[in-house]
Amino acid sequence: MTANMYFLSSILLFVLTAFETSAKSVSISNVTTYLNSELSLNNGLKMPILGFGTGGDGVTPSVVYDMVINAIDAGYRHIDTAFIFHNEIEVGRAINDRIRQGIIKREDIFVVTKIWNTFHSRARAAEAIRQSLSNLNLDYIDLLLMNWPMGYKEGTIDEPLDKYKLIIPSPVDYVDTWKEMELSVSDGIVKSIGLSNFNSQQILRILDSAIIKPVINQIESHPQLSQDKLINYCKSKDIHVTAYSPLGEGRLLDR
Repeated sequence: MTANMYFLSSILLFVLTAFETSAKSVSISNVTTYLNSELSLNNGLKMPILGFGTGGDGVTPSVVYDMVINAIDAGYRHIDTAFIFHNEIEVGRAINDRIRQGIIKREDIFVVTKIWNTFHSRARAAEAIRQSLSNLNLDYIDLLLMNWPMGYKEGTIDEPLDKYKLIIPSPVDYVDTWKEMELSVSDGIVKSIGLSNFNSQQILRILDSAIIKPVINQIESHPQLSQDKLINYCKSKDIHVTAYSPLGEGRLLDR
């Protein structure tokens, strides 16, 4: 496997639709087919099917600016980052530079970021959203996801550990996090909200209390981890699924 093949698998995101494709059909040869394709979310807004992710092993913030510049120039209009990637500043700088240069308009780019596990209380979630907006230097976020359905002890450490080297959990219910995400939509600083790495029971808990329905569940999905049951469940609830690592972090290319 070449470094370029691994890199492609790390950054590729693909939205799985009920009638167009599945993770099994994703290949390098048909990537460009989807660059200009969009789908309608359950709130009526549009989302580009093919996304450019900015996280992954070996993807340091120092190279992210050039990555995003190259992605925009190649035609990507769906850019995915997260607080935990620690590269929102570089992602935002690249997007804003291309806007300033007249290459794109703000409305041309669909920007996704995520609330990390140490920001699950409502106050901390609000702080995380404000910080992401500041880092990205944007007036709004197109799609905000809850990164995982569990909280960690709040503080300045991304992964707080106890003396046994185990994650210290937070007692905060992720439903509370969702309520703050809903408020960000009401405030106009986030257009759409969704989930990441949620199973069907966790999604149902959100749906039972939600005022605003999740538009996306972003999960790892590829031929070695098809997740058909979860994908079908999401489809039954009118929630689209975004696959990350749809090439199995390069394993599917090493054949």
